[in-house]
Amino acid sequence: MPVIQSVDRALRILDLFDEHTTELKITDISNQMGLHKSTIHSLLKTLLNHGYISQNPENGKYGLGMKLFERGNYVIQSLDVRDLSKKYLMDLSAKTGQTTHLVILDGKEGVYIDKVEGPMAVILYSKIGKRIPLHCSAVGKALIAFKDPEEIKKILHEYVYLKQTELTITEESKFMRELQQVRSQGYAIDNQENEPGVRCIAAPIRNHENKVIAAISLSTLVGRINDSQLDIFIEQLKQAALELSEQMGNGIPIS
Repeated sequence: MPVIQSVDRALRILDLFDEHTTELKITDISNQMGLHKSTIHSLLKTLLNHGYISQNPENGKYGLGMKLFERGNYVIQSLDVRDLSKKYLMDLSAKTGQTTHLVILDGKEGVYIDKVEGPMAVILYSKIGKRIPLHCSAVGKALIAFKDPEEIKKILHEYVYLKQTELTITEESKFMRELQQVRSQGYAIDNQENEPGVRCIAAPIRNHENKVIAAISLSTLVGRINDSQLDIFIEQLKQAALELSEQMGNGIPIS
C-alpha cells in the first residue's frame, strides 16, 4: 500500500520528541526533517489543531500535546495484563525491596507499561513508556526467546546490536545461544549488559494460547545483591510469572 506523505511527515515530527528533547523550535524541526519551514508550519498547525502538538506561549517552541497522553492511556487501559499484573509487581517489590516492571514487545523493542519502585531501589533509568533494546535486556530476551524460530528470525532481521556496555552481546550468533539458554531455564538475565552495575532478571507471561504476551522483571544492583539472593529472587519471579500466566488463562507451567 502507498505511504501517505503528509501523514508520514506528521508522524516523523512526533518522533523527534523524547524524554531528552521535550521542545523544539520550528527551525530545528525543519533542519532535522530536511523540509522547508512553510511545509513544517502547515504540518504543525494541523497537529496543533488536533492536540497532538502544543506550543509554549513563552518561547514559541513546540512539544508533544496532551492528546497523545490521552490516546496512550486508552491503549494501556485496554491491556488486561497490566491490570492483572499490578498485584504481582507490588508483591514482588515488597518481598525483594527491588523495582519491578511489566514490559511488552513493540516491533523490535520492549516498552515499559508498568513499574513499581521498591524501597531499596535506586535504579532510575526505567520509565513507563520508555523503550528498551531486546539484545541487552532481560525483558527483551524473555519476550522473544519463546517465539517460533521464523518469528524470531523476522524480528531480528536487520536488527542493530548496539553496544551499551562492555558486556553487551553484539553478535547475532551469541544472542541466539543466549535465547536458547533462556528457553532452557525459563527466565532471562541481563548481567550489566544494558547498564553498568545493574543486573536484571525477567520471566515471560503467557496467555490462554500459550503465547508470550509480556514479561515481568526485577532490577538489582550488583554491589548490593549477591548470587544467593539473586537465586531467591529468580524463584520468586518465576512463581509470580507462572501465577500471572494462569490468571491470563494459561495452564502450562513456564519452567
